[in-house]
Amino acid sequence: MTLYGKLLEREAQGNPIKVGVIGAGQMGTGMVAQVSTIPGMEVRGISDIRLENAQRAADAYNASSEKKVDILLTTDFKEVIHSEEVEVIVDATGVPEAGAKISLETLMAKKHLVLLNVEVDITIGPLMKKMYDAAGLVYTGSDGDEPAATAQLYEFAKSMGMKVLVAGKGKNNSLKVEANPDTTAEEAASKKMSAHMLAAFQDGTKTMAEMNLLSNAIGFVPDVTGMHGVSADLQGTVEKLDLKENGGVLSKFGVVEYVDGIAPGVFVIVEGQNEGVKHEMNYLMKVGDRVHHILFRPYHLCSLETPLTVARAVLEHDHAIVPLGAPVAETVAVAKRDIKAGERIDGIGGYCVRGVIETHENTCAMRHIPIGLVGGASVAKRDISNGTFLTEEDIQLDETTTVYKLRKLQDETFN
Repeated sequence: MTLYGKLLEREAQGNPIKVGVIGAGQMGTGMVAQVSTIPGMEVRGISDIRLENAQRAADAYNASSEKKVDILLTTDFKEVIHSEEVEVIVDATGVPEAGAKISLETLMAKKHLVLLNVEVDITIGPLMKKMYDAAGLVYTGSDGDEPAATAQLYEFAKSMGMKVLVAGKGKNNSLKVEANPDTTAEEAASKKMSAHMLAAFQDGTKTMAEMNLLSNAIGFVPDVTGMHGVSADLQGTVEKLDLKENGGVLSKFGVVEYVDGIAPGVFVIVEGQNEGVKHEMNYLMKVGDRVHHILFRPYHLCSLETPLTVARAVLEHDHAIVPLGAPVAETVAVAKRDIKAGERIDGIGGYCVRGVIETHENTCAMRHIPIGLVGGASVAKRDISNGTFLTEEDIQLDETTTVYKLRKLQDETFN
């Protein structure tokens, strides 16, 4: 039976999947709106640090849904997680510390967890996946987000026996490495999104984190620290993301990348595994005789696709995207302005640091700091120049946070 068929069955039985949503910002609200018209699924709880946001999302849900639902609204995410009216949790906060607390609480409540929080997944995802597996629960990233959409193309190609050379995404906006909530405030307001979130998109952190999550899920690595980030159209992407000896920029295949010029799509570059397949690919793709071809999905629907992951987790005990095991890549903190000794250092989408992807091996060797650990009461130990990759000599992390404690456990588990 198809996933849609299973949802129809739950609808006919009067037994809808009961969803709890933590975070009613742009992504959370979009996901709640989508569920309102999906058969066999209902939102039963919404939590946000601003109750009015949760109320707004609930009102939108009931305005669209044929059946009015009495939705639990609260500022305390634990109330939603432990509600008997909720069987699966969606974390739509996008905040590492909030995500760490939600992940741990949901595990203790013995419920499945779907993440619209790439930031926490790249920080402690390998550990949480291991713990959820041990408890017989589903821990998963979300359909519609670029990592999962790309991973699905990767698995599509691998399932047909093809060689996958590169996997990646188009970047949605030009890179502005010093973007902060002040520089993004006006545009963020016009788009009804958080200025911090937009800053994380513009300064590159979000792209780095998304490809970090993909790296951990399929085992591909960044070819260079920060990736190449070429500008190209579809066929130019194939030409540029080739080995240097073939006129491209890559030193090796098996890499994650981002491309300026093909957003909002995701892609994999493949090579037919034998002469018969190569001949057929050239015939079918209609771009002339080529060794490599690009498989491209021209859109990703972000939180609107999240209910598919919810359904898969509950009905099929399956995931959209998860870490393979130990971390493959990391997104580390780099100063995006000069920072003075004793200054408080804020985290993702803030004023002080941006994220840059590198291999996990390099992070350990250079003792770089994963950006998901920065924030809270983190303080600069000394003057830090713009562009510096932060180490323990530069920053005193807030060791009281849940995400810090879980990351320490992850390091002990996998190292």
